Amino acid sequence: MAQSHVVVIGGGIAGLTAAAVLGGGAGEPARARVTLLEASERLGGKLRGGEVGGVRVDLGAESMLARRPEAVELARAVGLADRLEPPTTAKAAIWTRGGLRPLPRGQVMGVPGDLAALADSGVLSPEGLERARHEVAGDAVGDDVAIGRFVAERLGREVVDRLVEPLLGGVYAGHADEISLRAAVPALLEVARGGGSLIDGVHELANRPKTVGTPVFQGLRGGLGTLPTAVAEACAGAGVELRTRTEVSELRRTADGWRVTTGDGGTLHAAAVVLAVPAPVAARLLRADVPAAAAELDGVQYAGMALVTLAFRRTDLPEPPAGSGFLVPPVDGRRIKASTFSSNKWGWLERSAPDSFVLRTSLGRLHEDEPLELADEELVARSLADLGEAIGLTARPYDTAVTRWRAGLPQYPVGHLDRVARIRAAADRAGALALCGAAYDGVGIPACIASARAAVAGLDRVLTPLTGANVTERTMGA
Repeated sequence: MAQSHVVVIGGGIAGLTAAAVLGGGAGEPARARVTLLEASERLGGKLRGGEVGGVRVDLGAESMLARRPEAVELARAVGLADRLEPPTTAKAAIWTRGGLRPLPRGQVMGVPGDLAALADSGVLSPEGLERARHEVAGDAVGDDVAIGRFVAERLGREVVDRLVEPLLGGVYAGHADEISLRAAVPALLEVARGGGSLIDGVHELANRPKTVGTPVFQGLRGGLGTLPTAVAEACAGAGVELRTRTEVSELRRTADGWRVTTGDGGTLHAAAVVLAVPAPVAARLLRADVPAAAAELDGVQYAGMALVTLAFRRTDLPEPPAGSGFLVPPVDGRRIKASTFSSNKWGWLERSAPDSFVLRTSLGRLHEDEPLELADEELVARSLADLGEAIGLTARPYDTAVTRWRAGLPQYPVGHLDRVARIRAAADRAGALALCGAAYDGVGIPACIASARAAVAGLDRVLTPLTGANVTERTMGA
């Protein structure tokens, strides 16, 4: 029997994971012959490294949740175990009410579980703190609810505006009053459904025993942008064909699989297809043969954002900023929504460039696309103006970089998981088709990797196993 051919469309971390698992590049037996097609000139999606001022930095995502195992396991499988490094113990702050205030301990995505810590932080006004202390029992929580509305009913609007909103904004670049509790923070939904005090429930959740020695987040020495490079190298070493600058113009169902047409007129025939692309691209490719999935995918909204990376000479800084950075509540009307003091947050970065200090800011969120259209110089100027007010920064950077992520973060409104279920049901009816990536089960790196593994598992029934002569052919490079 001929070895099954699977085409993976999309070369972000989800697509690379799917290709690695299918093709034997993730430390597991190969399940198929794999071709990965990526429209852009590079692999990695939102994981992207680069140089600013001669310093190697991340220009996209910079850390991965380690309490979920998928990302750390993948890094180890592709030879990066010795480069895993958690962030330092530098603390984050919130820039609000005229100053930098410590992020309260004991909170879960901004929902407080420790009223004493909340009071000590000074994040809320006296009136806001008093309202939070008098928790109001809200309506029964059903299948889903918007996080902002739910928390505001229980603890008051100020908790949402000054805590929940900036933390959610850092993950989704969205709005708390639109984001699904069930999709974004399912652990809090269970707390809500359990009845009783929300604050007490969050306190219990925040204080559950953690795995000894396991950090909450992990990074990689040299930056998280090294992960997709390592996965791609593992894929190539296992025989996976990786093609960049190859846009897919058409995807059509055939009697025995799928026909994939590329922009240069080439054609590939596949027993199965994995779509690891943003929802609008998936919708375009599925419109002809899976219109029900395409219609649902058309409804997925995306937020854009810009990252501004600034490199300073330490000799120009009378006193380098303290902490790991700060979040900014939109209610305060600032231009930036967050700043990360990268040289403080990552020990590997400080060690690799001891004479430089690197920090970055982010601008833009859902329905606020102006930063994406501004010139680089203006984004740098706006960042420096806010940094000057927040931390007294007066030095000028010796190098800068602006990275725009247009349609970068999919939004998870109320009902998102039901939408995802309908998309996958339509894909299952089409057969030999799987979808994965940030638009479905979570925007974090472990969630994207998990969605790729689930997509691959769902294709097992349509793939011809690699056995006997197939294994010999693969080993010989046939």
